[in-house]
Amino acid sequence: MNLERLRAVFAENFAERDEIGASVSVWQNGREVATLSSGWCEREQERAWTDETLAPVYSVSKGPAAATFLLALKHAGLTPDDFVERVWPELGVGDLTFLELLSHQAGLPGVNGVVEVANRAAVVTALEEAEPFWEPASEHGYHARSIGFLLDELCERLLQKRLGECWREWVAEPLGLDFWIGLPESEFPRVTKLYPGRYIVRKEEKAFYTAMQTEGSLARRAFGSLKGYQSASEMNDPAAWAGGFPAFGGVGSAKALAHFYQAVLGQTAQEIFPAEIRDLLASRLVQGPDQVLQLETSFGAGTMFDPVHGGKKSRQLFGPNLEAFGHPGAGGSHAFCDPQTGISFAYVMNQMELGLFPGERGLGLVRAVFEDSLE
Repeated sequence: MNLERLRAVFAENFAERDEIGASVSVWQNGREVATLSSGWCEREQERAWTDETLAPVYSVSKGPAAATFLLALKHAGLTPDDFVERVWPELGVGDLTFLELLSHQAGLPGVNGVVEVANRAAVVTALEEAEPFWEPASEHGYHARSIGFLLDELCERLLQKRLGECWREWVAEPLGLDFWIGLPESEFPRVTKLYPGRYIVRKEEKAFYTAMQTEGSLARRAFGSLKGYQSASEMNDPAAWAGGFPAFGGVGSAKALAHFYQAVLGQTAQEIFPAEIRDLLASRLVQGPDQVLQLETSFGAGTMFDPVHGGKKSRQLFGPNLEAFGHPGAGGSHAFCDPQTGISFAYVMNQMELGLFPGERGLGLVRAVFEDSLE
């Protein structure tokens, strides 16, 4: 990686691509290579954006949540191949394993009717009452919002702790990570304000957005039946930061996310994740038509991969190498790691750019990272 090129692309995002405030962090083989931060937490330029600025990152939260859940299974004496019904018999998913649940195969991307996500008990009841939209483990489809409630409820049943509590105890505090799934009030002053962006509909995403406009479609039910904290204005509510929503409610810094993925690679002085969990997070489990997103996706145990055909990627959200994995978030936030190079990457910002996948501001930074190998 040419650090000057990374700095140049980062600066171009502010000069040419309407960036307001942002950070990008790159680590390799246990070492922080670069963390760049610039801009403002508000358009009115009231607070300067720094390395310590915290940003809501939507589905980037899924990587830390999945890794934490795998640790919860281990603490409870269960394996990822055990059946979900052993812990949550009221959930009608049959012989679904925890691994199949993590890879979006449960058939429960949404619920019947509309339930407010702020009412956790009502969401849990609605998930129990919902009939799977497909035979569990026969297909996969992105559980954009529901996966967090499924993992959180299982974690509490297993250990009598919310998933966000386990994250702080087992991962964030030992590594000193400035990332939260359930932000304490003491940290509220460091959170940036989010700003809505325009939709960028790429060719491969048209079927999804058509489905989103179709009453009763699976896409619409997946994103609409669990309602609340979706828009930028809603995510500017401190209740969204404090709620502890594992699928979309994480709040933190780019440096913390890139450091987390070093732990996933086993590149931290303190071993956080045993080898078997690191291997699971790095293993591609499903690839094919996504019943919710209406395009091809590929998932591991809660992590996302770029689809691969004939040894070539059909997209490069996670850089050029086949083994790279992580998770993007709505608006453009992004975090992942690449086992081949030992690189981890994270980008957070406050000017959203809406689409299914990160836009040019984030992907331009990814390309800069992989232009050359790091020294």
